[in-house]
Amino acid sequence: MTEFAVNPVVLQERVARALGDLLQSSVVRLGELTLVVKAEDYHKVVLVLRDHPECKFEQMIDLCGVDYSTYKNQPWEGMRFCVVLHLLSVSLNQRVRLKVFLPDDEAPMLRSVCDVWSSANWFEREAFDLFGIVFEGHEDLRRILTDYGFIGHPFRKDFPMSGHVEMRYDAEQRRVVYQPVTIEPREITPRIIREENYGGLQQAR
Repeated sequence: MTEFAVNPVVLQERVARALGDLLQSSVVRLGELTLVVKAEDYHKVVLVLRDHPECKFEQMIDLCGVDYSTYKNQPWEGMRFCVVLHLLSVSLNQRVRLKVFLPDDEAPMLRSVCDVWSSANWFEREAFDLFGIVFEGHEDLRRILTDYGFIGHPFRKDFPMSGHVEMRYDAEQRRVVYQPVTIEPREITPRIIREENYGGLQQAR
């Protein structure tokens, strides 16, 4: 937050006036404002945040998915998947974080905001690829980071660390082939250096 940025408490009041009953919750923490809205109100909310004279969030600078299962290594009570946006108002010098929890854990779905901010295009494709979140209305929702034949969504917390399949070039067939993963899972524990004068530094006593 720059010296001349809008105070987050002032921004919280502006957003509350603009969104009214569409706002589920808003919290200021560490100098940042985070909003939570319902999935069914999501598209209405982003239009207000873009167009309302006290908001004017002309730019969407980030959109990502979050898997809240086993959040902080604890069982999570509530909706598993969330979409998080970071919005910027250049004209009013203010920023906000918007969170939307998706009601269906088995088939997470949310309306696309590509018609509101064209920058959402690749971000939504990434969230689809990595988390399996479907964005309704997206005109080209396909994988963007993994291969076309990739199985599953690797940022989900129940996705195996070694994946399902691996690819390699077969010299005899002269093409890339896919096969089940052959890497044996293993746990690596880093060695802890306890030498008193390691690196020429004397340990504090």
